[in-house]
Amino acid sequence: MAKQKRDRNNLIALTGAAALLAIAVNFAISAINKKHRKIRDVPGSKVRVNLSASEILKLAESIIKKSKQVHDAVASVPLDKVGYVNVILPLAELEAQQFPLIQSCVFPKWLSASEDVRKASAESERKIDAHISICRKREDVYRVVKALAVTGEGLSTDAKSFTRFLVREFERNGVNLTLSKKEELQRLTENIDELSMQYIRNLDDDCSFLLFTDMELEGLPPEFLKSLERSEDGKRKITLRSHQISPVLELCKVGSTRRAVAISYGRRCEANVTILEQLIPLRHKLARLLGFANYADYATDARMAKSSSKVFEFLESLSASLNDLAYRELSMLKALKRKEEGESPFGMEDLSYYVKRIKDQQLHMNFGVIRQYFPINLVLSGIFKICQDLFGLCFKEVEGAAVWHPDVQLFSVSDLSSKELVGYFYLDLYSRVGKYAHTCVIALQNGLLNNGSRQIPVALLVSQFEKEVDGHPGLLQFSEVVNLFHEFGHVVHHICNCASFSKFSGLRMDPDFVEIPALLMENWCYESLSLRLISGFHQDITKPIKDDLCKSLKKWRCSFSALKLKQEIFYCLFDQIIHSTENVDISGLFKHLYPKVMVGLPLLGGINPASCFPRTAIGYEATCYSHIWSEVFAADIFALKFHDDIFNLQAGLRFRNKVLAPGGGKDPLEMLSDFLGREPSIQAFLDNRADIN
Repeated sequence: MAKQKRDRNNLIALTGAAALLAIAVNFAISAINKKHRKIRDVPGSKVRVNLSASEILKLAESIIKKSKQVHDAVASVPLDKVGYVNVILPLAELEAQQFPLIQSCVFPKWLSASEDVRKASAESERKIDAHISICRKREDVYRVVKALAVTGEGLSTDAKSFTRFLVREFERNGVNLTLSKKEELQRLTENIDELSMQYIRNLDDDCSFLLFTDMELEGLPPEFLKSLERSEDGKRKITLRSHQISPVLELCKVGSTRRAVAISYGRRCEANVTILEQLIPLRHKLARLLGFANYADYATDARMAKSSSKVFEFLESLSASLNDLAYRELSMLKALKRKEEGESPFGMEDLSYYVKRIKDQQLHMNFGVIRQYFPINLVLSGIFKICQDLFGLCFKEVEGAAVWHPDVQLFSVSDLSSKELVGYFYLDLYSRVGKYAHTCVIALQNGLLNNGSRQIPVALLVSQFEKEVDGHPGLLQFSEVVNLFHEFGHVVHHICNCASFSKFSGLRMDPDFVEIPALLMENWCYESLSLRLISGFHQDITKPIKDDLCKSLKKWRCSFSALKLKQEIFYCLFDQIIHSTENVDISGLFKHLYPKVMVGLPLLGGINPASCFPRTAIGYEATCYSHIWSEVFAADIFALKFHDDIFNLQAGLRFRNKVLAPGGGKDPLEMLSDFLGREPSIQAFLDNRADIN
């Protein structure tokens, strides 16, 4: 091990020089070779790319037809004849076979250059989703699966988990309810969906704005001011959208402007409070109909947290542990405001501005300069090297594979020792018209290992980077570097999956767990050794980022993080309280809860954040805690296993085998406890912030 570590350090010392220069040059050569390569199949992948609009619609129809045949066959099995071979195996094989075909129909709506293809993809998704919804409510299939679940005869441990998963999925769709209760569930679901969408529509349709003079916007960059519309009297228009509000709250020197913006932003769409007051009781009714005490218990039951009480325990413990650090941070902010603005009281509208002021004074970060050290290809080659050293994975571009755009690359991933193929992933990195506008990872084919036979997983990483700027190779903002590492965590998670069932594949796991590997990977963006490995000045990539900048980035990450996290905890607690308690005074709850969590800082008068908190309206209701949960446990893993040696191959391989490989077939808490040698803890997360601050 000592020799391995010395060798790694020697290689890192060459960062940006011969080794990484060769890798970066290879990327450029492969881009040239793409123009001359022949299209060939990808062994082990059922994913179909470049389907025409008519082919997509035809494939969708065949998927639905085959699915119906299998579900009909399972439903026809006599209850006294149920077994693994005639119930579970057909459903499991259907899932494994059809998932890559379904994704082949669906992913073009995000990425295809053809409008016709995008429309056909969206239409096929609508039809497939409608069919899947019907399948999840089929009483005849449920009765057969439930009969097998009761006996458990002939089922392996993994098959029992799969069977329980199916039963729970059916029952969460109300299949086991009486006819009258099913009708009530349907009405509740429709009402909930309509109110949720109305809440979002109100936010989307809101066109509110404020007008300010240039003097009132002092401190904002000239390029930002130029981007603002002007009113007839020459004032600048600030629309109540986050892309304009955030710069004002962070950069404007005028306290009264910040306050006016924060109040208006926090009270927009006031009709949404009434919608939320109607929505919450309906959710509680739905939960009770399905056998749960409240909606929060319903939402957390299928997650790692298991119950709302566990979430409260986690959030309150974390919040209390952050109090001392948050008090110190707030005292520093108040002192700076007194120095600059006199004795005017410090309010929540001042947080972003004075946090940035102190960070600028202490750390002198220039992210424009930092960006020049992160050419896209160099960052990418560095990530490949880090994943190789950590997880024993080898990355190689698949030349000649069919892709949907010339910029797209396909890579094979092999085990470094055995050379065995582990999986594939597509990279679609660069922005273009009609392309999905966010960075994310999409599972195209799920991996599984059953009876010695393995289906190879296939992933797709999508981003919107600029390929070239003024004739120079694209450079990444540091936040984009962090996002790329995060998404590579998802890629590695997906392709390392060895679960017995496709449904338990890496990215289809418990939502409380699935972000942990991705958040863990972000840590390598803040360590000097790994930063040197992924960086090189764009005009001379033999010159990596300097150590003092590396140290500043690490301090910047955690500086004033207690107050920021406290704000997140506040919203998470609000979300849990309204979804676990009947007849809550939503407006009163905000006023009471905010100063309690935010170490005495009062809520701004006249605002009600419940009117503009979309996560609790749709998508994250009763589960807003999940990101903090994952972040805390990722910090625990890094501190215990990688803090002292960020290229610890032994720990990386154990993580790959014990945490990534099992997928959703094993309880996440058991997996983490097995890997850590104890139950996960919040302490490492707290210690890291306290030490740096």
